[in-house]
Amino acid sequence: MPSTGAKMYIYGSIAVGAVGALFAFISPVGGLSAIIGGLLAATGSLMGVLFWKYGYLIIPLITQRTNIVMMSDEGYEVPPSEDVVVKSSNGVFYASAFLGLKIFESATEKSQEENLTYSQFFERAISNLKYVTKVSYMLYVEDVGEKRKTVETKRAEAQLRLARERDKPQPDVLKMDRYEREVGVWDSQLTKLIKGIKPMGVIAYAQTTAVGISKDAAIAGARAQSNELRTVLANALNVEVVPLSGDEMLKCFEWERFFPASAQELEESVV
Repeated sequence: MPSTGAKMYIYGSIAVGAVGALFAFISPVGGLSAIIGGLLAATGSLMGVLFWKYGYLIIPLITQRTNIVMMSDEGYEVPPSEDVVVKSSNGVFYASAFLGLKIFESATEKSQEENLTYSQFFERAISNLKYVTKVSYMLYVEDVGEKRKTVETKRAEAQLRLARERDKPQPDVLKMDRYEREVGVWDSQLTKLIKGIKPMGVIAYAQTTAVGISKDAAIAGARAQSNELRTVLANALNVEVVPLSGDEMLKCFEWERFFPASAQELEESVV
């Protein structure tokens, strides 16, 4: 589901397509104006579909090249890089950056001792941070049939990557270890599904905010904190952490106020 940032481009494309269609309809058949109207209609329709499906890739390219700054009615600003959200309050600037967490291993798959050690290591790692950090989890029950198809596909892909790495003359031990753990995770999930255990979906992300006396200082601070937080969370939680930008970042920003009301809506928003 497109975020607020993409909707403006989608609606604009639809408007161009509608104007082109109207122009072609009222123009003489075969005339130059009818051809131009038809081209506008086709272009607007195509761009609308592209912004709907791939806005998270296209929009950052447009804003970066044209230096467009997105503004909201609430005073929030998104710079052309679309990797932070900025707001000014009483002459001070605040900038927030978001990170996506890809979790492959559940706490239910660990022993009590492993979970205790995991929690202690996480707390020690977080205690080294000198700024406030927010980690959010959204949970939902997934469709068993669709989940099984997805897990079987992911397991096959992981097994293929592992087999290819093993067949290399000089395989990377670290990659093999990561691929083996990934295969093990998918095997464990598939076993649970076969036993009839309902799968729980998790969408996790982290937010960090920096303050500065200027917009550039706040943005630079947020990016530096984001890089540090990325390393800390990846090591502490044993997960893949990726910086979010464009529509992916804006979705997390919107979820801080209102999150999807159903599992289907949540799944559609991250497809």
